[in-house]
Amino acid sequence: MSLIKELFGKSPFGPLVQHTKKVHECVHLMRAIVDALVKEDYEQVHRLQDTVSKLEYEADVIKQEIREQLPRRYFLPVERGDLDAFLHCQDNVADSVEDFAVMLVIRNTRVHPNLVSEFSAYVDQVLQVSDTLIAAAEELEVLAATSFSGAESKSVLERINGLGHQEWTADRMQRKLRRHIYDLEKELDPVTIMFYEKMLQTLSEVASAAENTGELLRQMIVKG
Repeated sequence: MSLIKELFGKSPFGPLVQHTKKVHECVHLMRAIVDALVKEDYEQVHRLQDTVSKLEYEADVIKQEIREQLPRRYFLPVERGDLDAFLHCQDNVADSVEDFAVMLVIRNTRVHPNLVSEFSAYVDQVLQVSDTLIAAAEELEVLAATSFSGAESKSVLERINGLGHQEWTADRMQRKLRRHIYDLEKELDPVTIMFYEKMLQTLSEVASAAENTGELLRQMIVKG
């Protein structure tokens, strides 16, 4: 190891990007899971849940390695506490995706045909929130190289400034979908309604965690 590395340690930003990409893999399996659920292919739901759990575990391993190796002497363009908070929030995205997948293997819940289109659109909106965050987070190494300033930081800020509106749109879609669920109350048993509620709440947590992570990234850029 060179003297410089001994003095200043290893940059955590490369591993942070690896963590981001692993979270991205988790999130994008939601679309396949929902498609399998709508088709009532519960065996496929189980297989995909296993994959999500594996990816979430791999993300956890990366997270722990980052925390254990985050150098105390490395010169960081942002505060270590902000980096740790960012990592925690991003981890919440993967955790919420796993919670959603696990929920779907507890019970073979059928999505009412009248809700399929609206439910799928809501999932797409949640994915959009997460995609916006992850696309920005994947630029962490570049941001670090420019000390979280300059043209690249402005570009990332432009990406994440719309996160709040995207998450607000998801909330509105969720409320509308909830109303339509209760319009079908006479056709649905109480346990199914309960599972619908839990599904929507967990999807909302995915979007909220993504928005919170984006806000932390925005603060790091602004401070820089």
